[in-house]
Amino acid sequence: MITLSVIIVSYNVKNYLEQALVSVQKALSGISHEIFVVDNASTDGSAAVVKEKFPGVMLIENEKNTGFARANNIAVKRAAGEYISLLNPDTIVQEDTFSILLEAFSTYPEAGMVGCKILNEDGSLQLSCRRSFPTPWVSLTRMLGLSKMFPNSRLFARYNMTYLDADNIEEVDAVSGSFMTIRREILETVGFLDERFFMYGEDLDWCYRIKQAGWKILYYPKTSIIHFKGKSASEKDWNQIKLFHKAMVIFAEKHLRHSGIITPLWLLKTAVRIKAVLTYIRRKALR
Repeated sequence: MITLSVIIVSYNVKNYLEQALVSVQKALSGISHEIFVVDNASTDGSAAVVKEKFPGVMLIENEKNTGFARANNIAVKRAAGEYISLLNPDTIVQEDTFSILLEAFSTYPEAGMVGCKILNEDGSLQLSCRRSFPTPWVSLTRMLGLSKMFPNSRLFARYNMTYLDADNIEEVDAVSGSFMTIRREILETVGFLDERFFMYGEDLDWCYRIKQAGWKILYYPKTSIIHFKGKSASEKDWNQIKLFHKAMVIFAEKHLRHSGIITPLWLLKTAVRIKAVLTYIRRKALR
């Protein structure tokens, strides 16, 4: 039986994809595995590089950009591994990354999903590697800047849980979609990624459903990866900003409508849209 299936969805990041695959193959040494690359109709020759340099990788070529969730689901449905890792193409994993995460699943049988420490290109911690669900309070403290003003506060800094020691193993609400590993068996009760999320938010939604099903989400910093954040999607592009904030609206409609939260849904959606416009204006001003 295959122990681990690694899935990478790629879109026009040929050079990053190549270095990611080199690191993944080294890290999978000694582990029964399979690797999928789902190419979302790249125009930079990504698929050709996979065919030429990584013949053992199972390449799936989509005729159009189907989005992150749908592309991952195509490979997840074919995956045979006992565990499944979803990995962004703009990453580099350590040689011990997969073996340590498999160790985590053995040590914590209640964990349905595990994520590790994620570092920026300069070696600093990528804050999104452990976070809380975007409830009205969590979102408000983020929008008002309180989470940055009081990074050590459990009351105000829940968005990225910056009050936690980055080197401690913790149960969290969610880990980053740039690298998440699940037990295959959770698919039987939780299902696949929600394809209503084109990009962004599908990871939060999956984590939410996994926790609702009684599993734990584990932040396991005994290993780390580097994530060249923003290389697989231009973060300054208005379309990307809209996609991110649309994902937050979908999440709110899906999970907060009947959660007992007293904040009106229309107010949450309005706040999210205002935040999108302010984000775009701020980034334009910084150019």
